[in-house]
Amino acid sequence: MTIPGLIQRSKALLGRVPTDALVVMVFLGSIFAAFGLGYVTGKDQALSGGGSDISFELFEVPAVPVGGGGPAAVGAAPAQAAKATTGTYMASKNGTKYYLPTCSSSNRIKPENRVWFATKAEAEAAGYAPAANCPGL
Repeated sequence: MTIPGLIQRSKALLGRVPTDALVVMVFLGSIFAAFGLGYVTGKDQALSGGGSDISFELFEVPAVPVGGGGPAAVGAAPAQAAKATTGTYMASKNGTKYYLPTCSSSNRIKPENRVWFATKAEAEAAGYAPAANCPGL
């Protein structure tokens, strides 16, 4: 078999493969080649004693305790409510709505602005109303 014969057979074979399939095969081949090169590079660095440029730091995430909570001042304005650090319901000292700690909106309240209540009645007595976008209230 000669080189021109191989070229002619290759062109005939590629002519029968759909263009979309050929593009997908080239794309997947380049992905596997890139992954393989990265893997080999990492192995070489590990064997030569070179460290990675990537480092990880672990940060402690404070847990949000559930239950318990001090009583709020009855009849007080929302900004003057008693400051507790735990409870079943939370509100912002600058706001007018109270939330469950699981509501997505409650994550936007800064920890230093959070006011906690043990019951809905305490939150409402302190001048807060339930948030409309918080399911379960």
